[in-house]
This record gives sequence, structure tokens and C-alpha cells, in this order.
Amino acid sequence: MFAPQDGFSADADMRPTIDDRRAVFMRRLGIWGDELVAWFKTLASAAVYATLIVTFGFQVARVEGLSMAPTLADQDRLIVNKLAYRIGEPRRGDIVMLYYPIDPDKSFVKRVMAEEGDQVRIVDGRVFVNDVPMQDDFVAPEYRSHDDFGPTVIPEGYYFVMGDHRNNSSDSRHWGFVPKKYIIGKVQIRWWPIPTAHVF
Repeated sequence: MFAPQDGFSADADMRPTIDDRRAVFMRRLGIWGDELVAWFKTLASAAVYATLIVTFGFQVARVEGLSMAPTLADQDRLIVNKLAYRIGEPRRGDIVMLYYPIDPDKSFVKRVMAEEGDQVRIVDGRVFVNDVPMQDDFVAPEYRSHDDFGPTVIPEGYYFVMGDHRNNSSDSRHWGFVPKKYIIGKVQIRWWPIPTAHVF
């Protein structure tokens, strides 16, 4: 059996090595902990910024249906500018995302045709605003309707909206005017599909 020499023991020889390893491990553990805290702070900050952007700035949306064809197609991906109407007003011709007035849990994408105070009427599918025919070259011939509507004056704080696919759109002709508070924002960009990406 091996006997320690010169007053030293095997346990005494091993203790500094074990203590050193423990110290190195604790230092590394502290570094990893600091890194995890830093990552957590970064992710938490990113989540807060994303929430603020979605709530007050921009929103990604997807088109469902063909009511805005040919301008927008089913499943197009959009970026909606929610700041636009916090600092300004919807204008005729704007493409907007809005809450469906009859069921605000649903949202639609439509085009603003008339603003508050405007008189709107439709004759054989042609839209007149304040007795002036509205330019509508964005409406494909096969998508035109031949209905009549009005004349009527848009109340204060409300807007008249329509889909570009006039004969296949549920809009203000059917469920009335849209209050400004229901307009989520202005459709700013179609970013998908990439080959048809467009800034509105």
C-alpha cells in the first residue's frame, strides 16, 4: 500500500485541483447566466417593440377573397400603415383595411370612394361623387356592375367604401357607411407575391 511521503497526503494534493475546477466552473456559470439575462432582455425588448409597432404603427395582413380584384388577389400579403390616419384623414382612392361595421371581429380591405360631406350616387355602376364621375380605370370591364345607388350625402365622421371587383363585393352599397374609428389603416405595400410587389 502506498504511503504518503514528506508529510503530504493524496487528498491534500488533489484539493487545489478540485477547487480550481470548481472556481472555473462557477465563473463560466456566471458568464452563462449573464449571457442568458442579456438575451432575455433583448428578446423582451424586441417583444415590446413589436407590440408597439403592431399596435400603433404597422400591421401585416392577408387578403382573403376577390372583392378587390384585380388590384389585389386572394392571399396577397399586405403591410397596413396604422399611423396614416392618426395624423391624417382617409382620402378618396385610398385602399384601406377596416373593421366590418356589422361584425367588428371581421376585417375587410376596400377602397374609399367618398368622404364625409360628399354626395355619392351610382348610375348603372358608374360612381359619381359631388356629381363628378370618379376615375375608375382600376376596375376591369368584366368586374363592373350595373347597379344604381343614391344620391346620398356621407355623414360627418363616415366614409363610403367599395371593392374594385364591383359585381363581387360586399361594401357600403350593402351595409352602409364606415365610421372613421373602424378604419384600421392605409394599405401601403403589397409585399407578397414578390413578383407583384407594389407600393400604393
